[in-house]
Amino acid sequence: MSDTTASLRRKIGSAEDLQSVVRTMKALAASNIGQYEQSVRALEDYYRSVALGLSICFRMYPPAPIAERRIRPDDGAVGAVVFGSDQGLVGRFNDEVADFALKTLAALCGKPRVGAVGERVHGRLADAGLALAGLLAVPNSVQAITLLIGRILVETETRHSAGVTELHLFYNHAGSAAVYAPVTQRLLPLDEEWRRKLTALHWPAKNLPEVMGGSAATVGAIIREYLFVSLFRACAESLASENASRLAAMERADRNIDELLENLHGKFHRMRQSGIDAELFDVISGYEALSNRV
Repeated sequence: MSDTTASLRRKIGSAEDLQSVVRTMKALAASNIGQYEQSVRALEDYYRSVALGLSICFRMYPPAPIAERRIRPDDGAVGAVVFGSDQGLVGRFNDEVADFALKTLAALCGKPRVGAVGERVHGRLADAGLALAGLLAVPNSVQAITLLIGRILVETETRHSAGVTELHLFYNHAGSAAVYAPVTQRLLPLDEEWRRKLTALHWPAKNLPEVMGGSAATVGAIIREYLFVSLFRACAESLASENASRLAAMERADRNIDELLENLHGKFHRMRQSGIDAELFDVISGYEALSNRV
């Protein structure tokens, strides 16, 4: 069925409405990227301060030696949290982090207990046959991240009491120019290797600070901050990557709609010109016919 000028007008109108939606989503994604990237930059300084605090605590109050027997991953459950998105139109954002998590977890011993942040990545992991322990909603702002991290910490403590020995985080790390890549971080256990790395950190001043209060209480408080800021940073980077991916997808869609509108407008003008030419031809033909009769 050939197009008419009326049908072309409807197609042009629909494409322009869709382009308006796409450009609105572009603006929202660009705005969201700014707030999440700013929070990630702020967290870098805070994370550094927490790490230095733990370094000083471990220097002044060396922890008790860990038992000789090394706990293997297959002695207890392996936990994981995969950060994805609730909404679509993000390209391969969820597929990439899900594939990376599946590949990494398959190389670990033990049966993983995986929690997903985001319906899209939850569905992707479920389709791959992975047994999922829960689903959490993706925060819609920087302020909402704190509530999510609180829930994750509570569930982590519960699972640790049930025998979980490791906790891995999987998320997309935001780079420059709307580029991201999936990464992983082993958050637990806080073992001897982790302590040695922190103890080796260089204190930026000549004089070392003094640890106030009881050593156990101070170390416990700073460790809680360490876990909180690690989870917060992972979530913020995932959100920045999600919006970067959505921005890139919307830019591609905007270009495609521009090309579609150009083709539709060209076809509409050609069809309209063809109709005008046909009408003029009919007028001239009628005039010539009347002139010949006279």
